[in-house]
Parts: sequence; C-alpha cells; structure tokens
Amino acid sequence: MKNILVIGAGRSATSLIDYLLNYIRNHEVRLTVADASLNLAKSKIKAESEKVKAIELDIFNNEALSEAVSQANIVVSMVPASFHAVVAKQCIQHECHMVSASYQSPEIMGMHQQAKEKGITILKECGLDPGIDHMTAMEVIDHIKDSGGEITSFKSFTGGLIAPESDNNPWHYKFTWNPRNVVLAGQGIARYLENGQFKYVPYHQLFSRTQPITVEGFGAFEGYANRDSLGYRDIYSLQEIPTLIRGTLRKPPYCSAWQHLVSLGMTDDTYQMDDIKNWSWRDYTNAFLPYDAEHSVEDKVIRILGIQAEGEDFYLLKWLGLFSDDKIGLAAGSPAQVLQHLLEQKWSLEEGDKDMVVMQHIFDYKHQGTQKRISSSLVSLGDDSLRTAMAKTVGWPLAIATRLLLEGKITQRGVCLPVSKHFYQPILEELRTMGIAFTEKEETL
Repeated sequence: MKNILVIGAGRSATSLIDYLLNYIRNHEVRLTVADASLNLAKSKIKAESEKVKAIELDIFNNEALSEAVSQANIVVSMVPASFHAVVAKQCIQHECHMVSASYQSPEIMGMHQQAKEKGITILKECGLDPGIDHMTAMEVIDHIKDSGGEITSFKSFTGGLIAPESDNNPWHYKFTWNPRNVVLAGQGIARYLENGQFKYVPYHQLFSRTQPITVEGFGAFEGYANRDSLGYRDIYSLQEIPTLIRGTLRKPPYCSAWQHLVSLGMTDDTYQMDDIKNWSWRDYTNAFLPYDAEHSVEDKVIRILGIQAEGEDFYLLKWLGLFSDDKIGLAAGSPAQVLQHLLEQKWSLEEGDKDMVVMQHIFDYKHQGTQKRISSSLVSLGDDSLRTAMAKTVGWPLAIATRLLLEGKITQRGVCLPVSKHFYQPILEELRTMGIAFTEKEETL
C-alpha cells in the first residue's frame, strides 16, 4: 500500500487534505497528516482510521522527520517556504517524491541531479501563484506559438482578496494568506520589461507604480509588480518578448494607502522596537514622525505624507486605529510585526466570510500580420472561512499532482516546475471539472 505524507496542516492545506481523504477511500493508499500541532492535524482528518492518521512532527527534529519521510512514497510539503529544503533533503535520502506550492529556491534547484539519479520528482511552484498562473499561461502561450503567432506582451496579475459579499471595510482587504507575507510583500526590487525597456522599481515606490486592471463582472483592480518578472523569460520560453510583467492585484485604494505605511517606515522588519508594552497606537505612529510640540500626530502625518485631512487615504489610516489611544498589547517587535498585530485585529476573516482569488493574464501577439489580444481571467470564490478560495486554488493543484505521481502519470524526474504539457494538461483538465476555469476573450487590436 502506498503512503502520502502531508507536512503542515494550516489553512491552505484544508482543501488539499479533503481531496486526498476522498481519493484514498477508493484506492490502496494511506494518508498521514503531520503538523507541529497534533490537534490541528487531527482537526483536518476528522477521524483516524486504518488508512488515515495524524501525527505531531517537528521538522527540525531530524530523526523524527527522517522516520516520517521514510514511510512515505510522496511528501506534500506545506511548511513555510524557507524550510522546504529541510524536507527535500530527506525526500532524496529516502527516495520519496515531493510536491510543494512554494517558489523554487537555488538550494532546491541544486538538488536536481541528486533527485534525478534517485529517480524521484521534486515538483515546485504547483499551487496558485506560483502554480495555476504558470500552467494557464503556458497553455495559452503554447497555443499561440502552435498556431504560428508571435507573443509581444505578457502581463499576469493575481490577488487573494475578499469576496464582494464579505467586503465590509474601506481597505477592501482581509487576510486570506499568511499575514506576515502580506505585510512584507514587495520588499526588495521589482524587475520587469516594458516595451523593450528594463524597469527596476524600488520598494519605497512600488505601491505608487500600479497598473489599472478590469475584470468583467468584478470591476476595477490595481496591479503592482511582483519580484523578478525577468526570470520568467526562460521559464516560459519568451526570451525575446518586449513586455513581461507579473504582479499582485488589490482593490483600490489599497495600494495608495499602503504606500503611506511604507513611507512612514511601518513595514520595516530589520530592527526591534523595545519596551513598547505601555505604548498606544498613537505613540507607535508618532515614533515615525519628527518631534513637534505644537502639532498633533494627525497633523504631522498629513503634512509629511502630503495627504488631505478629508481625503480617502487619511481615512484609511485612521480606520486602522493608528491614531487611537488603545494600547498596542505587545512588549516588543519590529515595526512590521507591530503593524501585523494591528492588522490581524482589523483584517481577519469573520465567521461566514468568503474570500476571492482573482487572476488575469493578458497576451498581445502578432498572427499573420494582425495584432491580437487574449485576456484570460479567473475568479474563484471561497465556500467559507475554512474552505477558502485560496485553500482550494493552492491545495487542489498539489493534490492532483500527488495523485498523478502516485499513479505513475507524471514521469519527469528531478526538480521540476509545472510548465510543460506533461504537467499542465491533466492538472488543468481536472481543475476545470472542479470549477477552477478561466474565461477567455480574444480581440483584434
């Protein structure tokens, strides 16, 4: 009997585990769900049986991790991105396949030859973004190329957002993913190509350099560049393309207001603010402003940021509680950690809330002397605060890839990304039956 080991039972693993529980009912396969919290792991499997169990696992306990991996045929790694290499090393040692939704790292890529020699697959970037974005993009790219077209521009934007029916705050945003990742999003340099010109956007300008995006039926969005788009020229075989931009979606006016938090220094994670247990949120905000005995914290923020007292951006900062006399409730933390603490009180999903995943690809291409455009859009809504759209779109591609590997239908070995037809055709075909489908619109420019 074959064995699947899922390591990590957080929110994004819910739909993945549901799929695998349903799969093993009719197949000779066992499922083990492991997490640092045994109670969390147990809550995801509902009940233990001969084919299903939950275990407590500390991935930094090398002996325990080795024991767990040694019994598996495939490991689904849902641990934080920086720890996948720890799991991958054990998978290579025990000749066990591994799948993950996280970005491929140089350390993991360095394991390619070892994995290939061991006859195992380490499949990375097989979630939502990265994952579904790769697969759906490559499906259209291959179609255009196969029909004799030449792609001149590719823009792709994805956002994990709140569904319209649950959108009840002026930021039009709630946490549907790791809050820390949201607070630290965009740090570093964003690189992309636009009309043959290289563009480098520093973090302190990122959220003021947005592009308008419209999704039919869901209105206006803003996209900001995400990390390094240039690397995808090779991944997507678009080495000569003049325009290539990958980015993140938000609803206006999120980016404008978030830019102010960046400008003030509230998203900095490089130092600790000590002895703040008696501070109010007004004190926290004032800590980033110059001393001025005559003007209020609000006045200083308005002046330094160049915003209007009656304007939307100031209202969003005020709505967060940054000028309140309420106590922070932390003894210490980096500015980003303190801000995250506040946002988790304001942006958490409430009972009954539904989230929304939005993705849009825009392809411009030449075909027989005519300039054309394909707009391909996905909107997926969550079922509830547990089976979210994010959990489904991250977890289901991983679950399908796990099934395909177990059944011998994925034969590529080594460290892989799901950008070839070998991967994307069967995964996208099944996702469509589950309601994860893109709507395409083609037009002549």
